[in-house]
Amino acid sequence: MKLTTILLTAVITLPILCQRASAQVCDDEGVFLGQLSANPYIADSTANKFGAFGSPYSPTSINNPYSQYGSAYSATSVSNPYATEAPKIIAADGQYLGKLSANPYDPDSVSNPYGKYGSPYSPTSINNPYSQYGSPYSPISPNNPYSTQAPILCGDD
Repeated sequence: MKLTTILLTAVITLPILCQRASAQVCDDEGVFLGQLSANPYIADSTANKFGAFGSPYSPTSINNPYSQYGSAYSATSVSNPYATEAPKIIAADGQYLGKLSANPYDPDSVSNPYGKYGSPYSPTSINNPYSQYGSPYSPISPNNPYSTQAPILCGDD
């Protein structure tokens, strides 16, 4: 009975603690912009249409075409093909995974097919379906629709 109570407590509190830890990582890097995840049921997911980081109306959402992180004209936007200060992607294990950017010329952009973070052959690319960061089966991949440890996005202040 004690073991069941302890396990139940751990299952409830660990996701809360992990989200707080994610936000603390961005305190050093910049503004926390949610988890880059295909899972629409995580509260902080960019795929959650009703959450603060996935809503098309939220000022901190990359899905809001009028916010500084979703606009086609902002230097900090994921949608601007000329963005220079796009949000950084940081994996759950602390690995830097590049910038979430539509800029194909930025060496750190996930849209640069020849760069370290955009190549479909790089081990640190979210575009590599065989790496732990791009696999649809990896628990730390943004491409896994059941992931609870997806990478976080950190935008500049």
